[in-house]
Amino acid sequence: MENIYIVGVSMTPFGRHMDKSVKQLTAWAVEDALKDAGCERKWIRAAFFGNTAQGHFDGQHMIRGQVALLPIGLGGIPIYNIEGACASSSAAFNLAVTQLRAGAADVVLAVGAEKMYSDDKAKMFSCFESAWDVETLDENKNCLADMGRDIVPPPGSQSEKPYSPFMDVYAALGRAFMSRFGVTQRQIAAVAAKNHVHSVHNERSQYRKPMTIDEVLAAPPITYPMTLPMCSPISDGAAAAILCTESALKKYGFDRSRAVKVMASVLRSGSLRAADDYENACTPQAAKEAFEQAGISPSEINVAELHDATAIGELITFEGLGLREPGMSGILAERGETSLGGSIVVNPSGGLESKGHPIGATGLGQIFELVEQLRGNCGPRQVEGVRFAIQGNGGGLWRVEEALEHIAILGKA
Repeated sequence: MENIYIVGVSMTPFGRHMDKSVKQLTAWAVEDALKDAGCERKWIRAAFFGNTAQGHFDGQHMIRGQVALLPIGLGGIPIYNIEGACASSSAAFNLAVTQLRAGAADVVLAVGAEKMYSDDKAKMFSCFESAWDVETLDENKNCLADMGRDIVPPPGSQSEKPYSPFMDVYAALGRAFMSRFGVTQRQIAAVAAKNHVHSVHNERSQYRKPMTIDEVLAAPPITYPMTLPMCSPISDGAAAAILCTESALKKYGFDRSRAVKVMASVLRSGSLRAADDYENACTPQAAKEAFEQAGISPSEINVAELHDATAIGELITFEGLGLREPGMSGILAERGETSLGGSIVVNPSGGLESKGHPIGATGLGQIFELVEQLRGNCGPRQVEGVRFAIQGNGGGLWRVEEALEHIAILGKA
C-alpha cells in the first residue's frame, strides 16, 4: 500500500459571509488548494464534498457536491456527497484517503463548505436538531440528564436567550466529566481562555480577542458549566485538501518538502455501550486504531487540533485520545501545558471556540492548521519542533457519545 500525502490545503476565513453562497465559498477553497499544491484540475480523479446545512437552508439536497464543483471545472469525475454533522469534511477526508489506498485514483480532492448565517435566527439554531435521533428525543434528553445528575447547576447559570440544543448536550457530558475526573469550571474556562489567546495570531479566525480565565467565567451564561466564550459560534466557511499517492507525488512533480504524510485516518461510529463504559467509547477506540496505524505513541504528538464545539469537548477528546495520563486534561490546561510553549499544544488555531465552526468545513479546517504547523508556516502561533500532529473531530450524538469520530495523525514527509 502506497504512502498517502497531503500536497495542498486551504481554508477561507471563518465567520459571517452574508455576501457569499456555498458555491462561492467552495470555489474559494478549491482554487486556493489547487494553487497551494501546484495542481492542475485535470489531475484530480475524484472529489469528496462535505456539507450538512445547505438542504436545511436552501433546499439543495441530493447533489450538493456536483452543484458546487461542476461550475469550477471539476466535471467528468466521481463526486461523492458526504454528510456527517460536524465531522462531514473529516469523513470526506477519510474516504479520499481510502480511495487512494484502494488504488482507485492517484490524486483526489476533499472539500467541506458551510453557509450557516441567515436572517432567520430560528432557522440557524434549528439546523442542529437532526444531529441526533429525532425519533427518540425524550429518551435522548433523559439519558443526558441522567449523566449529569451528580452536579446541580447553580441558580442563574442558564441563558434566557435561545441557543443551540447541542449546548445542552455538552453541558450534560461536561457535568458527567466533572463528576468523574474532578474537573472544575475554572479549568474549563482555562481551555476557552487559551483558545481565545491563540486565535489572536490566526488571520483566518472568526474571533481574535484575547480573554483571561476570569473574563471567561464572568461572561454571560449559556448552560452550566458553560459561559458564552466557552462555546463555538455559528460560522460560514470552507476548507479543502488535495491528497495523492507516493507515485503521483513523483509523477506530477509535487513539492515533497511541502508534502505532509497521512500516517493514519480512522473513522468510527458510536455504539450501544453503557454510559460509564468509557474504554469502549468511539474516540478511544478510534485513537487506539490510529496510533497502531501510524506506528507511534501518544507521547510523540507535539500538536493537536481537537473538537471544542465547547471547551469541555476539548477536554473530553484529549482524554479519549490518551494524550496524557487519565484525569490530567483539566489540570494541564490550567497549568498552561496545552498553551503555546507548553508540553503539548492544543488548538493553536484558536479552536472552534474562536476560529469558528462552519459544521461541514470544520474537520478540514483542523487539518489545514496541522498541515501548516508541520510546514512551519504559522508565524507567532507556530509550535516548535513539530514532527507529529493529531486531529480529533466528532460529529452528532448517538446516545451518550459522538455519532462518529475521526482521528487523523499527520507527520513530516
